[in-house]
Amino acid sequence: MLFSLQREAFLNGVQQRNALLDSVFYDVRCIMETEKPSLAFWRAKEGALLIVPPSGGDALEVFAEKESFFDQGGGDVKALAVAGVGSSALGAAAFARNLADALGGSVAAIVSGYGLSDVLTEAMGGFFLFGALNSVRHRLEGLDRPGQAYTQGEATGLLRTSKDTATLIDLLSDARFEIPLLIGHSKGNLVISEALYALEARQALAPVAERCRIVTISAKIGMPSAFRGKVIDVMGQWDGFGALNSRPDIPADLIVPGAWHSTNPHFPFGMGLRVTPTLKDALTLFDMPRTPQKRPIFADFMEARKRTLSALTVPA
Repeated sequence: MLFSLQREAFLNGVQQRNALLDSVFYDVRCIMETEKPSLAFWRAKEGALLIVPPSGGDALEVFAEKESFFDQGGGDVKALAVAGVGSSALGAAAFARNLADALGGSVAAIVSGYGLSDVLTEAMGGFFLFGALNSVRHRLEGLDRPGQAYTQGEATGLLRTSKDTATLIDLLSDARFEIPLLIGHSKGNLVISEALYALEARQALAPVAERCRIVTISAKIGMPSAFRGKVIDVMGQWDGFGALNSRPDIPADLIVPGAWHSTNPHFPFGMGLRVTPTLKDALTLFDMPRTPQKRPIFADFMEARKRTLSALTVPA
């Protein structure tokens, strides 16, 4: 009995800790209390799949296996979302619901982590290290194998063995996958990129590139050349963290005024990037000639850093 109580207290503590982190970056208030138990970290593990309807609709669903996901209509959703650094299933679900509200239909999501336990390893390894390698690889394109992307190497191989990336590769390789839109936030954009490069290495990218478009939020990551003209990059005006982890040679297509790295509209000082209206604006850019917006200069980055530190400082 005592062990059971201790275990329950520990699990509740982990849930609360992860929910706190998710609330920094995602609009967790849009997830109903009745839905949250299904998002517990021992039920919705890294690599698990979600189907998230718009607000006010049916409850979200969690799938541990690809087959059950497709059996329940997962291949027919409006978009597939991959959330970012440190997000647990709650953060992934919140991000997907904001997208579902914008698209007017259900959105699938891949759980990309366990919350706080992933922050340091993902931010310092999975994001900074592999984000830098993503940039280096693009600079090497054509040198090693003319006309083809440089997709080999032990480092990128490590990222592709992560459960979220492996799940995405598996989904994209499946003939039943007909989802027309891939949307990532933060490190989720890198997961999308590496999955697509893996398919390119297998010469299996063409069907995916033909039917899919991409929206990246809060980190500009290089995608295979087959997606040229089919990617919209969205950045917050004061997103210093996202800028540090972005390809500096990729200009933003849409800059959201006053926004930081968070997509929580309740973030202090109104710095949260509001996903629902932002996605609606981003999708209109696919159908018109684009003039990429100028990326912030160094002075803007320093101002972003100042605002971010101010927002995170707890008054004495």
